Amino acid sequence: MSSSTASSFRDAQFEPRQSTSRFIADALRSAIVEGALLLGEPLRQNAIARQFSVSAIPVREAFRQLESEGWVTIEPNRGAAVSLQSADEAREIYEIRASLESLAIGIAIEHHTPQTLADAKRLLEAAENEPDPALYVVRNEQFHMSLYTPANRPRLMELIGQMHRRGERYLRLKLGLPIHKDTSDTEHCAIFDALATRDIERAQTLVARHLLATGELIHRFLADAQALAHHTHTKKKRCASSRTTSDKADA
Repeated sequence: MSSSTASSFRDAQFEPRQSTSRFIADALRSAIVEGALLLGEPLRQNAIARQFSVSAIPVREAFRQLESEGWVTIEPNRGAAVSLQSADEAREIYEIRASLESLAIGIAIEHHTPQTLADAKRLLEAAENEPDPALYVVRNEQFHMSLYTPANRPRLMELIGQMHRRGERYLRLKLGLPIHKDTSDTEHCAIFDALATRDIERAQTLVARHLLATGELIHRFLADAQALAHHTHTKKKRCASSRTTSDKADA
């Protein structure tokens, strides 16, 4: 390699496409949350590229990002579609979170300082006082992560962050009723109190219980909704079949 080539390589400024793909991913995620894109709805790559005046490449990158977070399903020869919600997936995500986050708080608790505890308290209060469910999801994650950051375990924090993103669409179901937010806020306060008193066993128990209960609640909600939808669909098919039989008899 010549000296001029080496110099130009070192001086080169890489302009990543990632910012464009992230913008598109954020827009699609918001559309799913707000109901503008429905569960199971196909995502047309070319149409989305035209909408944002970009090539297909950042759109594909956005799809892959959303797939890793559980918002989108990509199937060979069929393309991308908004993921359906799964009761089993929701419960498993919260089971994984319970394991990872009880580990993280157990490591972090002895490394908290008055400043980090004050930061966690501030984020706890911000979540309590947040009336907007969409923003509460953000406040909720910020509070949880503040509990674990002093552990100084970047790979563990990365895994926890991934599970938060995969569970976001399910957490929004829980927040549909104010009573569930109130329960979460109360449980958050108890977790913080255990953290502040350096009670490792209680903090780990409360974190795990809080997350497992959330997973079970969402699993029950989705399972009941799916059972009702199946029952309604079966009933409609029977009614249609009965009408067809009756029409043939009349003929």
